[in-house]
Amino acid sequence: MKKVIAAFDGLKFSESAKEYAIQVAKQGKVHLVGVFLDDFTYHSYKVYDLIREEGEHFEPKQKRLEKKDAETRALAVKSFETACQEAGIEYTVHHDPSIAIQELLHESIYADILIIDSTETLTHYTEKVPTRFIRDLLSNVQCPVLVVPHLYKPISKLILLYDGEPSSVYAVKMFSYTLSSFKEHPAEVVSVKPVKESLHLPDNKLMKEFMKRHFPKATFTVLKGLAETEIEDYLEKQTDSPLVVLGAYQRGMVSRWFRASMADVLMKDLKLPLFIAHNK
Repeated sequence: MKKVIAAFDGLKFSESAKEYAIQVAKQGKVHLVGVFLDDFTYHSYKVYDLIREEGEHFEPKQKRLEKKDAETRALAVKSFETACQEAGIEYTVHHDPSIAIQELLHESIYADILIIDSTETLTHYTEKVPTRFIRDLLSNVQCPVLVVPHLYKPISKLILLYDGEPSSVYAVKMFSYTLSSFKEHPAEVVSVKPVKESLHLPDNKLMKEFMKRHFPKATFTVLKGLAETEIEDYLEKQTDSPLVVLGAYQRGMVSRWFRASMADVLMKDLKLPLFIAHNK
């Protein structure tokens, strides 16, 4: 049984992350852990909300605002628990009251996969995707991550991005191990090569031999041109709801083209669920 953790900001609860987590848990033998990042430094109210009106005392107003936050967080937990119960899946709730990014990175050591909304900030501000919190998480996380868009669409297809580098093969391995139940969906290996090169996959024989053992019905597509543009254009044309497996996310380039900027573009422009794994 796999341990899947889904991270939530209880003050801005992601229904999308909840729905993706439920889909993952229902499709396999999974114990789902809802990690609620109740960072003691983070509140829904801003400093100027505490400015006293005439005749009002500071402490009672702060306590009212903190009570409201506690009630909002409790409703988020209740929503998660109700969804798990209705889906008939095993679940646990963790409350992490310390610094959110530190708590979540620590939780990731003991997880098979982490699910999180791509818009998560753990602040009361809105940021462009990928947010600073997501960047920090993906650069230091200790397990594969499923970064999901803010709008849920049931996953119906797998697209495995492959460039011949170890990092892209590693991502396929990790997906096969951690989300094996998703192999029932159609799978497509997509690669990009320069215009003047052949249509053969990098390490063609070895890769197809490997895929035959993990995704025996997978199809293969080789695009020509610049990977940065061809991948995005190809994914934009998809009419179903694919999950994209991505081979690296680190500071600096690890693979020829599956680097941080590729994942950033896909998160920002395409709003598709991304399975991101890298071998450090």
